[in-house]
Amino acid sequence: MLAALHDRDGRGRFGGRARLGIPGNADDWASVARQLTEGLVKGSERRGALPESIVAFLCQDPKDGESAREVMERLRPLAQLLRTACGALDVPVIEALCISDGRFWSYCCPSEQCCPSDGTPMGLPGTSVLAAAATYAGLQIRGSLREFRARLIPWETAAALEQESALNAVSMALIPRILDDESRTVVATETLDLAHRVMRRFADSTSAAGAPGVSGVSAVSGAASASGALSADLRDDELLCHDEAATLILGLQDRTTRDRAAEWMEGDEAGPALRLWRALARRCVGPYGEHAAAPLTLAGWVAWSSGDELEAREALAMALGADPGYLFARLLHQACNEGLDPESIRRCLRKERVDRAGAEMIASSASSASSASSASPESLVDAGGASGAASTPSTRVASRRRRKPRSTGNAESRPGSRPSGTAGTRRPRATADGSPASEVPTRAGDGTGGGIRSRRGAGRHGTKQGET
Repeated sequence: MLAALHDRDGRGRFGGRARLGIPGNADDWASVARQLTEGLVKGSERRGALPESIVAFLCQDPKDGESAREVMERLRPLAQLLRTACGALDVPVIEALCISDGRFWSYCCPSEQCCPSDGTPMGLPGTSVLAAAATYAGLQIRGSLREFRARLIPWETAAALEQESALNAVSMALIPRILDDESRTVVATETLDLAHRVMRRFADSTSAAGAPGVSGVSAVSGAASASGALSADLRDDELLCHDEAATLILGLQDRTTRDRAAEWMEGDEAGPALRLWRALARRCVGPYGEHAAAPLTLAGWVAWSSGDELEAREALAMALGADPGYLFARLLHQACNEGLDPESIRRCLRKERVDRAGAEMIASSASSASSASSASPESLVDAGGASGAASTPSTRVASRRRRKPRSTGNAESRPGSRPSGTAGTRRPRATADGSPASEVPTRAGDGTGGGIRSRRGAGRHGTKQGET
């Protein structure tokens, strides 16, 4: 962690803080030191005050068979990289401390008198005036960073093999569907629906157990004892099947699906959502460790949105440890370290949710209108009760045109129509010389009408007779 120091009127004060998990691979230390330093210095500059100096804290517990002093020596190159990165931005590191196993060492003080080689013991936790006041106020003591990480690190038990097998099986069927543009939306809907069902299952189990504060900040932030947190996590693990966890982990690799899941960050949704993201992070076992970046980032976001910056920073740091290039985690981690208000992000997510709901309503209305307009004429006739009332004007015109050749009305009333006595007489063809046949009926009241028809007929048929 880096802490900015400002000197105002001769009185020093702390400024912004930047915190990031220490990568296990030493090759990543240079990029992490540069990223952390730039985030703190540039963030302080945007707020209007460049730090006067910086204090660096390197905190890590010993591994199995490792002493606290060995941790300090192992992290010494990282401390030097942090000092160099800060110096490149013209902000000196006035102190760099390593804290491990209840002792601390200074990387900047060479004196054995004030900084012994075995380290300096730290004060016992819970003995300060602030801790006493918090206990009197009824506030519970938070767990250590190791306990926070224990709720988020992947399984290392026998069940991890079963979860890995489920991830392998689900990935074979789900990844091709996510990569396909047509089925990608369907997979997103299925993933979010499954997440909703699991969250409801978590909430119901907590209500049945009679645990208080299910939807409150205390339940969301995990302000329970270590044993209580462990039992709660074990209960959630039992409620989540291997196949369900694999489907959710792989479905959240789609960025659009992950962003929609990030909308469950407040109210009654926040508590079950945080529990689900923790459970999924614990299921990213074996070669699927990089997949934990999505649930870890969501866990960090919900924790930060609920006011728990400590767990938020730890979860986001672990997300960057799983995938250093995960942009969503980098942005949230930087915003959290700079002390920004998460309400601005919440407003954006709320607006996105409302806009999507409105778009879905419009699409549903358009689909209903399209279904009504594409109904068949037969269904319209049945709905109207009578074909004449339900038929369209074009249908009536076509009906009259079909009936016109069969009509036998009075010739005087309809010029050009045949007399009633000749309704069944066919018009003979013209002769070879083009003269009309004598039995061709003429138009009523017009002695030349029949001749005109005959000449027209001759023009059409005479040529064909000549050819034949």
